[in-house]
Amino acid sequence: MKVPFYDYSRMYRNEKEQVESKILDILHRSDFILRSDLYEFENSMSDYLGVPYVIGVGNGTDAIWLALMSSDINQDDEVIIPSHTYIATADAIKVLGATPVLVDCQDDHSIDVQAVEDAISGKTKAVIAVNLNGHACDLESLHKVTNRHKIVLIEDNAQGLGAKLNGKYAGTFGASSTLSFFPAKNLGCYGDGGAVVTSNEDIFERVLRLRNHGRDREGNVSSWGLNSRLDNLQAGILNIKLKYLNESILIRRQLAQLYVDGLSDIEEVKLPTSPRDTSKFFDSFQNFEIEVQDRENLRDHLKNNGIETSLPWAGKAIHQFNLPGVKCRDLTKTEKLFKKVLLLPMNQYLTKAEAFEVVLSIRSFYKHKEIDLSQIENK
Repeated sequence: MKVPFYDYSRMYRNEKEQVESKILDILHRSDFILRSDLYEFENSMSDYLGVPYVIGVGNGTDAIWLALMSSDINQDDEVIIPSHTYIATADAIKVLGATPVLVDCQDDHSIDVQAVEDAISGKTKAVIAVNLNGHACDLESLHKVTNRHKIVLIEDNAQGLGAKLNGKYAGTFGASSTLSFFPAKNLGCYGDGGAVVTSNEDIFERVLRLRNHGRDREGNVSSWGLNSRLDNLQAGILNIKLKYLNESILIRRQLAQLYVDGLSDIEEVKLPTSPRDTSKFFDSFQNFEIEVQDRENLRDHLKNNGIETSLPWAGKAIHQFNLPGVKCRDLTKTEKLFKKVLLLPMNQYLTKAEAFEVVLSIRSFYKHKEIDLSQIENK
């Protein structure tokens, strides 16, 4: 591909010297499980987000599971989530024997606050607000709703790290939030990794035990738990990459602006909010998710021009997999969205020239006049 969706080898080449040096250092120290690199990363992420507690765990799915467990979500409880999210959000609920209740999205593709309120029942125990594509959902309104109904607000912040709402980081509004460090994330490691974030000391202590077989800091087992500890090698890599997170987000925002400037005059393409509009939201652009007319033919056109694109969740919202044991509310907007939604290449290793190739190819498909890169960069 002339423009790959995500080039992992480029990521490695960009970080090779620092990462290999850190891995060798950890190997020589033989520090593998629950060691200093993990604690350093937890403290650094805590400082970054401005919250007291971050607990590194095995992956983003386990993080959701642990956040639910620490909030006493049990069998027969209901948890409201958007249908436009990765299956992991619902998976973690089902593992506990609870029921995912799927609700619709808003025009910005994030969970609809009114739909959440309409879905609350006597069995509702929690809402998981998913911050998609590096965009914070309406967390302030959701916080008011959950407080009013005395239910728990949890944030699935796997795609939201670095995003802000009115100057406050996504992932710091709920009783707890979860992170994923899958390699393609804004902050990605070289395998699986995740974290639970909270300002609640009780949740912190419970997750700390639950991630390590129910053991407390003295080694006493006070509850059942599981084995979900962020590997020390991965934590060491994340310590390096966290230093460059804001720089990586800046690059993503510059690329997003290039897309917006290059495609905003095409009526067949609906774009996310421009990075220039920071009155309420600061987006970290984990993904660049758009809506397009004639999507399949556009994808073929881009592929023929060496440009790789992707469909979120393999092109299906959760309810479209027809899995048993979920409840579905009105999902009209989500149904319409998944006929049009498309992900363009977006990461800090993508060049401006490559993003410009994407712009030109989309413009040619919709038969719009060509523009030059300097024209866009001078906007």
